[in-house]
Amino acid sequence: MNLIVEFAHWFVGRIGDAIIPREPTLIIRYLTPQEIMTRDRIKKIQAKIGATVDGFWGPRSIAACQAYLRALAPAESNWPGTSQEALQGYYGSPGDESKLVSLNVEGLGLRYDGKPVKSIRCHDKVADSLKRVLDSLSKTHPDILAQYAGVYNNRPMRGGSLPSLHARGAAIDLAPDTNRLSQSWPTSADMPFEVMCAFAAEGWTSAGAFWGRDSMHFEATKM
Repeated sequence: MNLIVEFAHWFVGRIGDAIIPREPTLIIRYLTPQEIMTRDRIKKIQAKIGATVDGFWGPRSIAACQAYLRALAPAESNWPGTSQEALQGYYGSPGDESKLVSLNVEGLGLRYDGKPVKSIRCHDKVADSLKRVLDSLSKTHPDILAQYAGVYNNRPMRGGSLPSLHARGAAIDLAPDTNRLSQSWPTSADMPFEVMCAFAAEGWTSAGAFWGRDSMHFEATKM
């Protein structure tokens, strides 16, 4: 009998806790050094793109970022859209290696798994444009080129069945260890905004800026 009474008191107490909230508790937490660095990085981007400089990356900052990058694209840029029909019409079939050329990148500092890269295979329609971007980044961001992760790879998109732009030799991956598919940019992934600007100046799409993730990835498609 006592057990039943004790249980009843305990049960009523739990109901009381649910109905009558306890006094709110003020929790003070200091930002970690990594969080401070991320906020500072976001503020620098916001200042550059003309967004409110508050260190928080939301819809307005995203829209301002995308507009800024689109404005950098040359007027004559004519990269295709991302539909399979548009890609087929412009680049041809995925895996068609007859469309590929060997691009000389010797001396630009590209490294794959720590080994120097002398040439890369890419679609002939993107070769000149890609070379200009890599030439520029070799002067400003050699650390990013030292983390080169590939161009041509006849495979589907990660997590999907449609062909990747890599299967047409029209995309490049850089610094994958800290710019993975699962990492949001710029709150987690750390691809420099200046690298995105270098690609935007050739009309290339930066996945981090336009998809919010996979910021290692840059492709020659319409922004």
